[in-house]
Amino acid sequence: MESPRTPLGHNPFKNLKGRIKEKPQEKPQGKSEDKKQQAPRERVMQSAAHDPETDREFFRQAMEGTRPMADSNREEGRGKARPAGVPPKSPGQEALEGMKALISSGLGFVVADTPEYIEGTGYQVDPMMAERLHRGEFSIQAHIDLHGLGAEQARIAFEDFLRESVIRNRRSLLVIHGRGLSSPGEPILKAKVTEWLTRGPWRKWVIAYSSARLCDGGAGATCILLRTRPVTKRQKKNPSRERT
Repeated sequence: MESPRTPLGHNPFKNLKGRIKEKPQEKPQGKSEDKKQQAPRERVMQSAAHDPETDREFFRQAMEGTRPMADSNREEGRGKARPAGVPPKSPGQEALEGMKALISSGLGFVVADTPEYIEGTGYQVDPMMAERLHRGEFSIQAHIDLHGLGAEQARIAFEDFLRESVIRNRRSLLVIHGRGLSSPGEPILKAKVTEWLTRGPWRKWVIAYSSARLCDGGAGATCILLRTRPVTKRQKKNPSRERT
């Protein structure tokens, strides 16, 4: 006969070992499958968010109804922005400031843009050579000042100067003749120098001539570039034989 059970004989962990060996219950697959299905959807949304065409469409929708500023108010391409509180200058004020700078320092003055500018080239010479001469690409090797001389005295001094320059192999010259502002008509000495270079015997020696740069006398002086030997009739008939 079995003894009656008492509270001291109760064993609640009797079957615990068997329960541990049992397979754990499988978790429901609903949530993990939902996540797997959501992952491709999120990737599609992310790629759509970075699509340039979508961004442009959003920008067009945001800017719908706007219009560009008028040209007079746009600052694009004008350098630094104007400091706050400084009113814009009127065209008259800018012109006045430019005139003051021109008078005080010559800033903004371009000799080649004035009616006083002269230039020319010799036989079979590229016209760009006169522009190069005016820009100062050839160092001046000698100069003469014809101020205060009469036309005949100036011619003699001019020819002596060119003759000596040829002998000494000086090719880049500067002749100072003045602008002739006191002359009643055209500048006398300036016109004579151009005539001697284009019509006289020295025309065969000239590669190019032009008004000087502002720092070398501007329209009051003429730069001359000479050949090493004059052009001959034979060279004129056969330009390929010409040498400078």
